[in-house]
Amino acid sequence: MEERVDLGHLHPAPGSRRPRKRVGRGPGSGNGKTAGRGHKGRLSRSGGNTPPGYEGGQMPLQRRLPKRGFRPVSRREYAIVNLEQLAVFAPGSTVGPDELRSRRLVRGPGPVKCLGDGTLPHALTVRLHAFSKTARERIAAAGGTVETIGV
Repeated sequence: MEERVDLGHLHPAPGSRRPRKRVGRGPGSGNGKTAGRGHKGRLSRSGGNTPPGYEGGQMPLQRRLPKRGFRPVSRREYAIVNLEQLAVFAPGSTVGPDELRSRRLVRGPGPVKCLGDGTLPHALTVRLHAFSKTARERIAAAGGTVETIGV
């Protein structure tokens, strides 16, 4: 007769499960006194686990290496667009962050800054969050206007 296989009749394979080790139950058990933890050290203590980066008491790597740099919390990251990229817009049109995103010239929801790399062949009205000095000069030289919008 074949054994039934359903949730009520499942058992682990023979020999795959061992009884729990009962430590700290006297010298006759072989695991009394220190309960198999040895003497002293981090692993002998209650709650003694291994935190990330622990190197057995040796000075950990993240403390041996020097600290470098500073990341200001209030730093504002701009998406960058160059003047030569604005040439794709029709002469006399208004260029803003939404137009740049629709053409995939910038990505992400943050503020946009125009830099002066390249030349602008025709006049445009450029409305962005920030401009470099060179970008302002070259847009004005092409007959366009610069408008700074709030962040």
